Order: sequence, then C-alpha cells, then structure tokens
Amino acid sequence: MSIPNVFAALVDDAAIFPPGSLPLPEAVIAYAAHRNSRVRTLVGPFVLGTGDLAAAAQLATPELFPEPLPVSVVVPTPDAVAETIEAADALRVAVRALEVKLDRSRPLTPQVTSIANRDRRGITTYVEVPRPSHPEWPEVLATVAANGLRLKFRTGGTQADAFPDDTELATWIGDAARSSAPFKCTAGLHNALRHTDATTGFEHHGFLNVLCAASAALDNAGNDSLTTILAERDAAVLTEALGDTTRTTPRTLFISYGSCSIDEPYEDLAALGLLDR
Repeated sequence: MSIPNVFAALVDDAAIFPPGSLPLPEAVIAYAAHRNSRVRTLVGPFVLGTGDLAAAAQLATPELFPEPLPVSVVVPTPDAVAETIEAADALRVAVRALEVKLDRSRPLTPQVTSIANRDRRGITTYVEVPRPSHPEWPEVLATVAANGLRLKFRTGGTQADAFPDDTELATWIGDAARSSAPFKCTAGLHNALRHTDATTGFEHHGFLNVLCAASAALDNAGNDSLTTILAERDAAVLTEALGDTTRTTPRTLFISYGSCSIDEPYEDLAALGLLDR
C-alpha cells in the first residue's frame, strides 16, 4: 500500500526518546530499515540530540546509508545553535532541521530573536514554544512568524501534565494558522485517533485529529471548532473531514511530528483504510 501525499514524511523518527528510549545503535539500524521498507515514504529525518551527533554519524555507515544520515537535531539552548551546526559540518550527516529549546528561567522572546539573528545557513529551525497560557506566548509567536522560524508544540510526555488539553492545542494551532507559522509536534502522538492510554490513563491527541484541525484552521475555523475536532474519537468523522488524501494543503501548516514508533502510525493508517484511498 502506498502512502498518500497528505501523510508523506509526516513522522520523524524519534526512537531514542521516551517512552521508546531505544539505544542509539539499535535506533540507527531500525531507521535504515524503515527507509528501505513499506513505510519509507511516511518517515522523515532521524531525531537526535546534539550529544548524539558524532555517535550516530559513526553508526550510519555507507552500507546502511549511501547518502549522509538525514537528521533533525534537538538543540538544548539558543546559545548552542552555532556549535551544533559546526559539529555537524565535520560529520557524515545532513541536517534537515534544528529544534531549539528555550530557557524557561529567562525571558523567552529575546531568546527567539537570538535564534533568528544567528547564521543558521538556511537550515529549517523550530522553536519549542510555551503553552498558550504563558504570558509571553503572543510575543513569542509574533517573533517566530516575523523571522521565518517554525513552531514546535509539545503534545505529551511521561507525565499527565505534559499533555496540553484540547483547548490549549486548538489555541496553538489556530494562532499558528493566523500567523502563517508552520509547526511540528513532539511526544504523545503515537496513534491516529484521540484516545485514553489503557496503561497510564493519559489522554493522547491523535495525529489525524491534529491534521484535520490544521486543515480546518487554514479554512479559518474558530478555536471552538478546532477543539471539537481535537476531541473527536470517531474515525469515520475524521476521515470524512480529512477528505482528499492526495492534497497536501494541511501539511503547509502541520509539517510533521516526532514519534518513537514508525510502524504504529503506519498500521493505524492501514487499519483506517487511509492507505488505499
């Protein structure tokens, strides 16, 4: 089954991050296998931290990767952007994106300005932004958008309070659409549909819900409508809302999400009949 356009390169391989926490050698081998399997069109770059760059480059031999390893690098602070790019220059990797964290103990907006002012050599750069309730959110959003940066939304984690509720995520998505600021998500989007995890009891957002919400936001839907879409658990409602899977418009806003599993989203799409459309 082929991957429809709307899902192409949707899932960045974040296998080494929790809850999967796959050891780096195993994760690199698995990523190589994914890029040569039925899921290859679904998978984006390999996500890793700055500290893992050198080790990953050594593991990504020409036998596994004829071309340099495509990576999206999680950068711990704005001050580490330049050294991360310089480190990557000496390695057999292709940096597709930077995902920069902000120091929450300091004012956030000046840090975003600092990222924008650095020579990033044209590398796509995401900024992990605060929740919409944070007093600096409007200013951070405006600064990201004005400087051609992108947004990174944390949609889950290993604790319940790491998951934004439907209203918060709807606000993020609606504000991003109105500001023409593309975003990616990280953590929590393990499955296509909104669901309650049977083991932890955590409420997980679904990547199909987010995709449909992004599509609606681009059509100027209000935050109440986006909240309803994010809360929807009926697959039939969401697949109808998604519509034509050959169109890529929703992906101009919702770029990708990081997942510790690649097979799981593929299997969800297959089960929903979305790979046959």
